Amino acid sequence: MAFCSNCGTPMKEGAVFCHECGTKNPLNTTLPPVVAASQPVQAAPPEIKQPAYQAPPPVEPPPPMPQAAPQPQVHFGPLKFEVVEKEMLKFVKVELDNSALRYESGGMYYMQGNLELEANIPTAGGFLKSMVTKEHAVKPLIRGTGTVWLEPAFGEFTIVDLKGEEWILDKGAYFASEMNVEIGSFTNKSLSGLFSGEGFFQTKVSGFGKVVIYSNGPLEMVELNNGKLVVDGSFAVARQASVQLSVARASKGIFGSMISGEGIVNTFTGTGKILIAPAANRYVTMINYLSSIHHRVMQIKNS
Repeated sequence: MAFCSNCGTPMKEGAVFCHECGTKNPLNTTLPPVVAASQPVQAAPPEIKQPAYQAPPPVEPPPPMPQAAPQPQVHFGPLKFEVVEKEMLKFVKVELDNSALRYESGGMYYMQGNLELEANIPTAGGFLKSMVTKEHAVKPLIRGTGTVWLEPAFGEFTIVDLKGEEWILDKGAYFASEMNVEIGSFTNKSLSGLFSGEGFFQTKVSGFGKVVIYSNGPLEMVELNNGKLVVDGSFAVARQASVQLSVARASKGIFGSMISGEGIVNTFTGTGKILIAPAANRYVTMINYLSSIHHRVMQIKNS
């Protein structure tokens, strides 16, 4: 046991100072651990919790716009054309079986059966085309089942069956057609329309179906294979659209044209078919002859 060197008081084991006089014990140099002054502990900042990512709600597509219901395709039944001759006149007889017929205005003679006649008001463009093509602006329709007789004529009626091609018709040649045949106009070049006698505008038919063509005489077909047909006059009644029409002098040079007696001729070039009526039938010829006599008589009477 250790004793205080100053007062002799026994000291507790491990004591550094005497508990009586406070003298330091020289035998124990171990100092009690110095406790550092505690610093205020700063509280950690509160943890900010980020909101969990939430996907935006799906955007619903706008409701589809209402669309017009598709127009049902009109189905036309069979239609039969027949050319009938009575008392020097030619008639076009049409038999309809739940079908429809389009014809030139004023062309209906009489009809029998469950048939209805329709006439639609044409557009301004339709009136313009009728003025330049000599075709009526209104193309009436006859629908139903029955028999239709079209207006008779002294000339000739020819039935052409279109199979997707286009034909250019002379003025006044269109007479009637099936409903699947489209009717439009064709514009000739300026010089061709001025000097060919065909005019600037001609009727164009295209599509699928039968077309009735009127002419003064029987038609003859001429086929061109990258060839040329020269016609002195305007008796070419119809041609396929692949055939080009132009006008030219009959012979080279003005002097040659004068002495040959041939002036301007119509020239058809290309590949395709041409329908020509080189001669009027005997009835039309007789009517033209009588009309010329009547015209001369009237001239003499008025002079």
